[in-house]
Amino acid sequence: MAKRQNTHKNKRINTSYRRPRGKHSKQRLKLKSAPQMPEAGLRTPKDIRGKHPSGFEDVLIHRPKDLESLDPETEAARVASKVGAKKKSMIVEKAEELEIKLLNAGDQ
Repeated sequence: MAKRQNTHKNKRINTSYRRPRGKHSKQRLKLKSAPQMPEAGLRTPKDIRGKHPSGFEDVLIHRPKDLESLDPETEAARVASKVGAKKKSMIVEKAEELEIKLLNAGDQ
């Protein structure tokens, strides 16, 4: 959506948005040829904001016991990157048993 202006011209400029403040800035003047600036009303709906694209709330899991506190209707588990292969396979088995969706189960 809205990018920082002139990021396509200079490699060193980060793409994260910063408000344009220049006197002759095309983006600040909201000209048609310049990228759009963010405005109120361009936000995601409140009920899906911050959720995984699948519609579930993302919960980080470090051990199989953490799965017991999850609600399978609204929450999905993501195995932490620091967890090893042995423990991850235990978490995958437990998630299948409890019918909890794992967001990164295929990364084994």
